Amino acid sequence: MERRKARLAAAAIAVAASIVLAGCGGGNSASTSSGPVDISFWGWAKYDQAVALWNQSHPDIHVKWEGLPSGGSSGYDKMLTAAKAGTAPCLAQVGYETLPTFLAAGALRDITQYVKPQHDEFPDWVWKNVGVDGKAYAVPVDTGPMAMYYRADLFKNAGIPVPKTWQDFATAAAKVKAANPADRIMNLPTDPYLYSGFAWQAGAAWFGTKGDSWTVSMDSAANTEVASYWQGLFSQDLVTTYPASDASFYSALSKGQIWAEVGAVWEASLIRDNAGDSSGKWAVAPMPRWGTTDAVGNSGGSSTAVMKDCKYPKEATEFAMWMSTNTDSVSNLIATGGLFPASKSGLANSALDKPQDYYGGQPIYQLFRDESAKVNPNWQWGPVMNDTAAALGDGLGKVHTKGGTFQDALSGAQKASVSALQTQGFTVAK
Repeated sequence: MERRKARLAAAAIAVAASIVLAGCGGGNSASTSSGPVDISFWGWAKYDQAVALWNQSHPDIHVKWEGLPSGGSSGYDKMLTAAKAGTAPCLAQVGYETLPTFLAAGALRDITQYVKPQHDEFPDWVWKNVGVDGKAYAVPVDTGPMAMYYRADLFKNAGIPVPKTWQDFATAAAKVKAANPADRIMNLPTDPYLYSGFAWQAGAAWFGTKGDSWTVSMDSAANTEVASYWQGLFSQDLVTTYPASDASFYSALSKGQIWAEVGAVWEASLIRDNAGDSSGKWAVAPMPRWGTTDAVGNSGGSSTAVMKDCKYPKEATEFAMWMSTNTDSVSNLIATGGLFPASKSGLANSALDKPQDYYGGQPIYQLFRDESAKVNPNWQWGPVMNDTAAALGDGLGKVHTKGGTFQDALSGAQKASVSALQTQGFTVAK
C-alpha cells in the first residue's frame, strides 16, 4: 500500500483521488441521516463564534469546535495520528502549505462534487492550493497576499519615494541608511514561510512534477536571483537582523529604527498590536515588483479540509462553504480573527473598507483586496514542507552571523527536501 501510495502521490499528487480512495479501505463511504447530523471540527484559529452562528441557524447540522495548538505546534501531528487510527474529526483546519502532506498521507477525501455548485466563489489560484488535477479536498478560508508596510512620516521627511520595484527598494535602502546611519529599511527575511512569499512572487518555484515524479528546484536560477537580492542587501549592511517576530523587532519598528516591512496581510494586526507607539504613522503600499511583472506573493492562508473518515462529507462541505462565504460569518472572522477572506463574496465584505486608525486612516484592506487578484498563480507546495521549512529556516538563521548565505540555505533545503521525498518513497526527477 505504501509503495503504491507514494507512486501515485508523486504524480503531482495528480492522481490523489486514487491515494485516498484506494488506499484507505471503506472509510470514505458517505452516510445519510434523517435526523440531526453531528460534525466535529479541529483547528486553532478563532472560528468558535462562526461555528456558534452556524449552529444557531442550522439545527439539523451541528458542528462541534475543538481548539488545538497551531498547526506547526503539534496540531497537525494530532490530526494525522487520528486519521491513521480512524478517529479523526470530520473537518480540520489545514494550511495550504501542509495540505499536500495530508493528501499524500491519504488523510483527506475528495469533495469536488460538493463544492462544484459554488466553485466560482473562489479564484482559480486559491483552488489550486486545496486540490490537484481539478479535484478539491478542502474549502479555502483565507489568504495572505503581500504588500509593503512603511513609515509614511519617515519616508516623507527624508524625501525618499515609496519603492515601486525591488530596484527602487534597494535604492531606498541605501538612502535610509544615509539619512540616519542607525536606521534600516527592513529586517532580513529569515522566516522560511515569509521568504517563500518572495520566491512565490518571482515565479521561483520550489516544487513541481514531471510525469510521476516530483521535482525540487530551490537551487534554480530564479531562486538564486531572489537569494542574491537579499544577500546583497545584507552584505551592504542595509537591513537589520532581528529574530523573526521577536519583541526586539517590533520595538525597532515602533521606534522608527526599521522603516518598512514587506509581509502578508495578517501582519497588519501584528504590527499594530506590537508597535503601538508608532500608531498613525504607518501606511501600506503595493509589494515592490520585479521589473514590469505585475505579480505579488502570498504568505499564509488556511482551508477547512474534509478528513477521509467523515461520515457526512456533503453536510461538512456545506458548513465549510458557509463559513467562508456567508456575510455574517466572514464579518465575524474578519473582526475576531483578523482573517483576510479567500472567497469573492468575502472580499466584497464592507468590513474591508473601514479606515484603519493605526495606518493613518487608510483603508488598507482595500489595497490587499486589489493585490490578492495579482497573486502569482504558478505556485505549488510539496508534501514534505516540514522538512523543507526546517532546513531552510536553519540555513537562513545562519546568514546574520555570516555562518552561511541565502544560497547556502536554499541548497541545504534542496538536499533536505529531496532526501525527505525519497525516504518517504517518492520518485524525484533530476
